[in-house]
Amino acid sequence: MKISAVLLAVLAGLGASTLVQAQTAVSSENNQTSTYRVNVVSRTTRAVSYKHRSGATMINFQGTNLMPAAAGEAKVESKRGALEIEAVFTGLDKPTSFGNEYLTYVLWAISPEGRPVNIGEVLVGANHRSKLDVTTDLQAFALIVTAEPYYAVRLPSNIVVLENAIRSDTVGATEAVDAKYELIDRGGYIPTGYHFDPVVLNAKLPLEFFEARNAVRIAKSAGAESFASASYENAVSQMKRADDLATVRHVDRKSLIAQSREVVQTADDAREIAVKRIDADRVDADRDAAAAQVAEATAKSNEDMQGRRNAEAASIDAQQGQRDAEAESDRNRAAAATSDQQLQRAVQEREELRARLLQQFNAILATRDTARGLVVNLSDVLFDTGKYTLRPMAREKLAKISGIILVYPDLRLAIEGNTDSVGGDAMNQELSEQRAGAVRDYLAMQNIPLTSMTSRGFGRTQPVASNDTKEGRQQNRRVEMIVSGDVIGTTVGAVSQNLPLSNRP
Repeated sequence: MKISAVLLAVLAGLGASTLVQAQTAVSSENNQTSTYRVNVVSRTTRAVSYKHRSGATMINFQGTNLMPAAAGEAKVESKRGALEIEAVFTGLDKPTSFGNEYLTYVLWAISPEGRPVNIGEVLVGANHRSKLDVTTDLQAFALIVTAEPYYAVRLPSNIVVLENAIRSDTVGATEAVDAKYELIDRGGYIPTGYHFDPVVLNAKLPLEFFEARNAVRIAKSAGAESFASASYENAVSQMKRADDLATVRHVDRKSLIAQSREVVQTADDAREIAVKRIDADRVDADRDAAAAQVAEATAKSNEDMQGRRNAEAASIDAQQGQRDAEAESDRNRAAAATSDQQLQRAVQEREELRARLLQQFNAILATRDTARGLVVNLSDVLFDTGKYTLRPMAREKLAKISGIILVYPDLRLAIEGNTDSVGGDAMNQELSEQRAGAVRDYLAMQNIPLTSMTSRGFGRTQPVASNDTKEGRQQNRRVEMIVSGDVIGTTVGAVSQNLPLSNRP
């Protein structure tokens, strides 16, 4: 039996910005640690609106810098509420040229909002040509082709080899929009410290068999053995049946393909379950940590409150002592000295509280001390682009902030929205007000009284950096929450205005 080894080819990556998040979770059943990576790469392509169109229209495909020789075209036609796509591709190299884990190609439809839909497997045929007929319920979308480890993946990899190219005669081209979507970065299927087994292809065995092996390996590397054990064990059992079919003298290709595709589906389900459970465990751990932090802050606040009460009582005693000592100058001087010391102690406690709050806020969001108060900065990445909807990460951080603020009822919040200079003044003013209002409303849901909060939008009028650069514009797109109040009325490290002149340094 002739065996051909697959060579690993490493190509240059896509020119897109990458955000890497490493997450670790521990299985309580066998104390095993499973590490997986979610590498998110943003990419933009052109999407076309085909809705309300009759008849068929053509669209081209062009190869990316990963496979410049690749090309293709597709006919898109509306039929019975769905769009039928007949695509032909040429110049496709073997997907294994990008790495041992890539065994096939997948055609994706990308909605204008960036949602990817797997609409079909692209199999490389003779003379590097491929053809497939598929349908999609989407009415507006872009089309891309990516290299994948198996056909049933749910997110595209960043090995994008083909993208649609709008022709001059493409119906709907006047409605073309940019679709920004996310991809799994190269190596995203292989966790830290995991070495992917070299895939040895047997020319007599179908490609689906090796995709099934990939799917089981990837599910295990994602933690399915610990976090989706029932589904993973089912996939392993199905894989064993596929192995048995593959090792008989006369291979029944039809049965082996059907069994292999069942393995792929079960293994990918197990991987998806494991990823969600690991993420849920991480969220629970973060929630427990936040609760512990709030409890610690509450205990410290109670201690501080008792200290302030003691200081106020001492101040009253000192004033009474001053009145009683008016007839005697020696006693009066002693009482005055005692009163000054107590006032200094009260001011010191106020400054210590302000420094402590600054440290607690900084552990959650970037915070700075100013003459106006403690300024907590919510960067633009905590909102959807061009919108005022708070992302889940923003709500989680604001919930932590509110837990600290609730401990000090005398604190006041001024919430201010700001934008960069892109767009019109009216649009920026409205967006800044909406974002500030969204923060205020969410804090109100966390039981912070509306009477202790204000919100305003300043549009583009208060930049903190130059709008001529991308970095400067990102700094200007922000919501700032100014925390103030008598309880933290002095700046950390500054000279108190309440001290007598003789006691100032």
